[in-house]
Amino acid sequence: MSTTTALTPLTTQDAEILVAAARRAAEAAGATVSISVLDAGGHLLAFRRDDRAVLISGETSTRKAYTALQLDAPTADLVDAVQPGGLFHTLPTALDRPLLFIAGGLPVRRGGRLIGAIGVGGGAPEQDHAFATAAVEALA
Repeated sequence: MSTTTALTPLTTQDAEILVAAARRAAEAAGATVSISVLDAGGHLLAFRRDDRAVLISGETSTRKAYTALQLDAPTADLVDAVQPGGLFHTLPTALDRPLLFIAGGLPVRRGGRLIGAIGVGGGAPEQDHAFATAAVEALA
C-alpha cells in the first residue's frame, strides 16, 4: 500500500494574497494594473481591475495567466518562441482560445507542482512581470 501526500490546491485565500501583493508592487512603482488569478483548471479565482489602467488590461491579465498555466512557463520566456520561425509559431491556433505572449503571466506552484497562474496587465511588460513575480514570492 502506497501513501501519497495530497497537494493543497490554490485557494481563494491564496488568490487574495497574490492579488494584494501584485497590487502593492504596482502601486509602489506608480503603475495601474489589472490582475487575474486562475486555479489549475483554468477557473478564475480572483480578479482586480483598475479603472485607471488601460481599458483592455483586464482581458490581457486573464490571457497572460491562461497562457502561463497552459504552457507552465512565464510568458516573458515565451516571446521569442512565438516569433515567425519560433518554436511555438503555430501554437495559438492549436488551443481553444487566443494566447497573448507578453511578459506578466506566471505559473504558481506548490511543492513543485502547478496549482494555478497569475496574470498582470496594464504596465510595461517588464513591470507586469516584476509585479507578478512579487506576488508569487509573497505566496511562497
